[in-house]
Amino acid sequence: MTATPARFDPLLLSEARLGVIAALLARHEASFSDLKQLLGLTQGNLSIHLQKLEEAGYILVRKEFVGRKPKTSCRLAAKGRKALLEHVEHLRRLTEGPPA
Repeated sequence: MTATPARFDPLLLSEARLGVIAALLARHEASFSDLKQLLGLTQGNLSIHLQKLEEAGYILVRKEFVGRKPKTSCRLAAKGRKALLEHVEHLRRLTEGPPA
């Protein structure tokens, strides 16, 4: 019987969502503004991607007011870290080629 091949995580096939997860892996926390600038996304585009990642449990989003200004910050959840590492592992297996 043939093993079922591993699949890529559909949420991480988006360049923007993969970028968010990768950026948060490298940082303890990132503000909405930092992610927007780092990834070169519009405010609306980033908002939609963050919402999808939050709904999936991949990131934790905190909204607060600093003074009178709203501040949104994001952190990588354990589920998001696991998803990214599995995604990278799948890529690694594909690039290794068949066993010699």
